[in-house]
Amino acid sequence: MARTLGNFFNVEFLSKFEYALLALIELAVSYPSGEPLQIQQIAELQTLPKRYLEQVMAALKCGGLIRSIRGRQGGYLLTREPSKITLLEALICLEDLNPTQSANNTRLLTPDSEVIQEVWQEVGQAANAVLLKYTLQDLCERRTITQPPGLMYYI
Repeated sequence: MARTLGNFFNVEFLSKFEYALLALIELAVSYPSGEPLQIQQIAELQTLPKRYLEQVMAALKCGGLIRSIRGRQGGYLLTREPSKITLLEALICLEDLNPTQSANNTRLLTPDSEVIQEVWQEVGQAANAVLLKYTLQDLCERRTITQPPGLMYYI
């Protein structure tokens, strides 16, 4: 069942989306090495609750953005290059939100509520455009720019 845009703005959903993006950033950073990351590693790197992260990773796996490798050296990998995965795709994985589908409304719309619905649709289209514009690679590049440089030791 697709969420309405109004539900998108609830705190629980936003934290779930943020956790997904943080996990995807870690997977994007490790993508060139081809080494899978375990949930425990991601949770520690991003200081996320492991149990909640397990649910997020399951949704991302169902959505086809990540795959799992079983075994002692197993973990999770991105299914595509970070530059080919948009933030909108991550959002869709989490809540089955279809950007082209409007929410079904069973109540009778008044002229005033129709005007409000039009504005919400415009907000949704703008949000979708922004999320479609950015990829995991973009987040990784921004991360690199904003991270403070490592400590320098002089002898």
